[in-house]
Amino acid sequence: MTSPLISVKDLTLRFKTDEGLVTAVNNVSFDIAPGEILGLVGESGSGKSVTAKALMMLNAENSVYDDASRITLRLDDEEIDVLSLRRPKDMMVVRGGAISMIFQEPMASFAPAISIGDQMIEQLMIHSDMTKVQAKEVSIEMLTRVGIPEPAQRFSQYAFEFSGGMRQRAMIAMALSTKPRLLIADEPTTALDVTIQAQVIELMKDLVDEFHMSILFITHDLGVIAQTADRVAVMYLGNLVETGTVRQVINSPAHPYTRGLLNSLPKLDDLEAPLTPVPGDIPSPLDRPGGCVFHTRCQESGNLAEKCKTQIPQYSTDSANHHVACHLATEVDQA
Repeated sequence: MTSPLISVKDLTLRFKTDEGLVTAVNNVSFDIAPGEILGLVGESGSGKSVTAKALMMLNAENSVYDDASRITLRLDDEEIDVLSLRRPKDMMVVRGGAISMIFQEPMASFAPAISIGDQMIEQLMIHSDMTKVQAKEVSIEMLTRVGIPEPAQRFSQYAFEFSGGMRQRAMIAMALSTKPRLLIADEPTTALDVTIQAQVIELMKDLVDEFHMSILFITHDLGVIAQTADRVAVMYLGNLVETGTVRQVINSPAHPYTRGLLNSLPKLDDLEAPLTPVPGDIPSPLDRPGGCVFHTRCQESGNLAEKCKTQIPQYSTDSANHHVACHLATEVDQA
C-alpha cells in the first residue's frame, strides 16, 4: 500500500485574540495520497483555508497549534515534521517547494507593479539553482502548458492586463513551475464564469495525470467537487464531519450537514423547485456549541436532540472507509 504524501493527524489550531483563544480547527485528521485529489468543502468560516495554510505554515503569528497536532510530509525516503519547522530556510520545502498554493483571487496575489514573468523568475531562482535565462524558459513553457496564448509576449505583461481566467491560469503556471508534489487550490474557480471554470478544472485534472501530483481542492461548491475530486472531506466550524469517496458522499451523504449542502444546490431537472439553504448561520468560533457543533442548525436530530447538545459524536466507519461524525449515523449502525 502506498504511503500518503501528507498526513494530518489531530490538528487543532487556535488563535490568540483579545477575547482569548479562538478555536479555528478542531482535531482534524486526513491523508492525501500521491496523485490524489482531495476535496475540502464547507461554508465560509468552516476552517478550510486555515487548515490548508497549516500545511505550509502560513497562518498568522498569533496561531497556536495543539501539542498533539501532527503534519507529516513524505518526500521519497524522508519524513518532514511540518509543524517543527521554524527557520525560513527550512520552511522553503513547504512554501513553494514540495507544496504550492493557488488562491481564489489571483489579482490579490500577484504584485501589480511587477510583471508576471519577473515574479515567476524570482520564485524559481529562490527554489532552485536555475539561472535567470533558464528560469525564463521554464516560466514561458509553463504559461504555454496552461493554455495562455502568445506566452512569450504575455510573460512581460502585468496582472491587470490579463483577463480573470488568464490570471488564474498564470497563477496555476506559477504554482506548478517549481514542480510541487502537492498543490493547494483555495477556491480556484469561484471568481470565474462557468466556461472558464470548466476549463480550469479540466486543466488541473490533466496536470495531475501529467505530473502525478496531489491536489487539496478547497471549495464550498459540491457540484465542482463532483467533477474534480477522488475523495471528499466535509468541514463545519473547524471539525471534519464526513469523509469518503466522491460517490459515497454525493450519492449517500451520511451527515445532515452534507445533505443540507447537497439540497441547497439548484436542480436543473426541476427549475420550479425552491432553493433550500441550510437553516440558520454558522456559529461564531468565539461561541462554539457544546456536543455536536452542528446541532444548532440540525433539523434531523429528533429524539437524539439532547444527546446532540451534550455529547461529541465519534467517527463511525463502514467497510468502505466512509467516515461520519454523527449520533444519527451511530444509531443506524447499532440498529
